[in-house]
Amino acid sequence: MSIREMGGVEAPADTSHGRHAEPHQPVFVGTRKQELDELLTRYPSKMAALLPALWMVQHDRGWVSDDAMAEVAGLLDLTPAYVKGVVTFYTMYHQHPVGRYFVQVCTTSPCQVCGAEEVVEAFLRHTGCQELGVTSPDDKFTVIEVECLGACGFATPVMVNEDFIESVTPEGVAELLSRYK
Repeated sequence: MSIREMGGVEAPADTSHGRHAEPHQPVFVGTRKQELDELLTRYPSKMAALLPALWMVQHDRGWVSDDAMAEVAGLLDLTPAYVKGVVTFYTMYHQHPVGRYFVQVCTTSPCQVCGAEEVVEAFLRHTGCQELGVTSPDDKFTVIEVECLGACGFATPVMVNEDFIESVTPEGVAELLSRYK
């Protein structure tokens, strides 16, 4: 059931990447449904399992679509609007397709002083993204700025998916990216 059918507002379909244009296929079927059922036994209520359920979707699909939000809402006895509110609150959930490697560069003041802007420019140049939030033509990379990665003493910190890398310099970006190709 779509968010529109459940009384919510539906965002326009993303057409930036043809590989994401196919109709929604349920996430929680077969083994994945069994994993969710087991997960639910560890929480006092279905609502308490919302964040891990959303992680499961993002792990499988790379992002959390409106249809996937509606699917999770139905399984956890929540409204699609509530699930959307959670997804939009937390910056860790992607609401649109992103590259296989999601690059987050800290650009908080201490990192800016240490050259974060040049690190961002190097990532954009070496990935082919050209601008923040845009996925590279080969669908491998999406680069964004983040407010703080909590490593001010090791500027400029970067996260590539779940990999945390400290003290990244513009000169080191190409070598760092070679690990992810």
